Amino acid sequence: MALRSPGPSVPRWLLVPALLGFAFVVGPLVALAKAVRWPSFWALVTTPASHAALELSLRTALASTVLCVLLGVPMAMVLARVRWRVLPVLRAMVLLPLVLPPVVGGMALLYMFGRYGLLGRHLEALGIRIAFSTTAVVLAEAFVALPFLVITLEGAMRTTGERYERVAATLGASPTVVWWRITLPLLRPALISGTVLSFARSLGEFGATLTFAGSLQGRTRTLPLEIYLQREADPDAAVALSLLLVVVAVVIVLVAYRGAGSNAARRREWVGL
Repeated sequence: MALRSPGPSVPRWLLVPALLGFAFVVGPLVALAKAVRWPSFWALVTTPASHAALELSLRTALASTVLCVLLGVPMAMVLARVRWRVLPVLRAMVLLPLVLPPVVGGMALLYMFGRYGLLGRHLEALGIRIAFSTTAVVLAEAFVALPFLVITLEGAMRTTGERYERVAATLGASPTVVWWRITLPLLRPALISGTVLSFARSLGEFGATLTFAGSLQGRTRTLPLEIYLQREADPDAAVALSLLLVVVAVVIVLVAYRGAGSNAARRREWVGL
């Protein structure tokens, strides 16, 4: 298929750095695929340890994504709609995990929920231990993934549907009805995109998980941790598992973004845009 020439709004000279950028992203993945020992690929990714790590990664990533949605949607709504003087500070704190090294986030969680942590000591008195458990994996992943959902939704809320909300309110709809019938349907594409980003980030989380949850097989050793451990013990297994993680992430993102695109098209028809 022939490449379409750039439109009038895209200078041709931008193609060179754009293609370099694509090559920079795709090239290492191609190199990773070439490094795989394909005759033994299936055997390497179906060992009991690999299977347990993949299953744990998917379960914890799903749980952390649900937590991100439950917390992130209200947070984005407050950041986009409420006028509080402290909002700039709150926004900065919410986005902090994006710029912090993940290991620092893990340390912060450890001193919050650990055995002698700010909250953990009280939970310990009740017989509840979070650090170095599967729950710790979920919290670590949610901590680093939550900003992706909040950013996506807040941006969408600032540019989508506010006039429809006002019209519904003037017609007597309560804030709750406006939220469920107007705001949330308009935000569905952004919600899907943010959820996918959060899930993908959770699936690849390493530093905060290792610091806060450790690497206990079957309990806290997710696929990224298994890859790290196999890097020295069995490099072929590490390469195969790395490619498996890439494939899983790509499939999830493609399927979800395709759904988001179709939802966006239907939503534009619904609002008459």
